[in-house]
Amino acid sequence: MEGLDWRSVCPISSALDVLGDKWSLLIIRDLLIYGTRTYSEFLGSKERISTNILATRLELLTNLKLIERTNPQASARNNAFRLTESGKALRPIVEELARWAQTHLKEFHRDIVKAL
Repeated sequence: MEGLDWRSVCPISSALDVLGDKWSLLIIRDLLIYGTRTYSEFLGSKERISTNILATRLELLTNLKLIERTNPQASARNNAFRLTESGKALRPIVEELARWAQTHLKEFHRDIVKAL
């Protein structure tokens, strides 16, 4: 994608360029759980993403065709987002990451819950 600084040609590094920040994965998580989400619903999540970061991440994930607007003609703020087929393909990765955290972080984060 033009405008994205790919750090290397390594596929893991490239995936991290897109999904390696906390917010992108949480947007994907919410869409996996709820199916669609509006800008306001993302802002209302308990992780409390800021408006500028949310707008930037939604634009990045849309440009990379991981998510799409349910109504492409409406503005981002008045629109719901959903996963594309490419975004839906992240489900097993996100579920496995959650299982790993539930197994290996319980000692450090006793309140961790089962996800997805």
